[in-house]
Amino acid sequence: MRGDRRQIQTAVLGGAESEEPLMLPLEAIELDAFRRRHEHDTFWCGLLLGGCGLRLTTKLYTDRVCHFAHHPGPDGHAHLCGRRARGVNSADHLYGKSATAAWLRDRERHADIEFAQPDGAPIGSVVDIRFPGGGLRVHLGRTVEPSWDQDGHEPVLGVLVDRDTLVDRWYVHRIRLDSEGTARRVRIGTEAFARDTVQRVQ
Repeated sequence: MRGDRRQIQTAVLGGAESEEPLMLPLEAIELDAFRRRHEHDTFWCGLLLGGCGLRLTTKLYTDRVCHFAHHPGPDGHAHLCGRRARGVNSADHLYGKSATAAWLRDRERHADIEFAQPDGAPIGSVVDIRFPGGGLRVHLGRTVEPSWDQDGHEPVLGVLVDRDTLVDRWYVHRIRLDSEGTARRVRIGTEAFARDTVQRVQ
């Protein structure tokens, strides 16, 4: 990806505690259309993104990638935010929750979905999905090691699994998110040893 990875590329709409993520277009011509489409919306460094909860603005550039930026402080100095993840995948837990909830609604099913932080892991590292009779723990990075035999936490991996684990277990559930415009498309499937991945949710 072009540009400084520390630039903020994702925000949430409407307020600091919002679960509605948004990705900013990187090119100036696309940002003009984005601004028109969202002229009545506000953008925030969301708490569920590990952000500071303050309002953001869009920054348009023609010589580098466009990005979100904090409003300057009252003294005119740049705001210092401790948010660690700022790239396009920093809101994947929000996109994952939204896609899962929509898929369950279409099937008239319900689940409790939580952004768990086991052992103080950064928010967004794992997403717990609990429904009657079981549950899934979605791992969106390598911060939290999967527990293969814990009741109610069947792992779903957003990272590659080593061949030995796949051979030993015969299958693993997988999640993948791809950028499409200013959103992320969520795919969940099952990878089996010596077989193609079977997609379950899209």
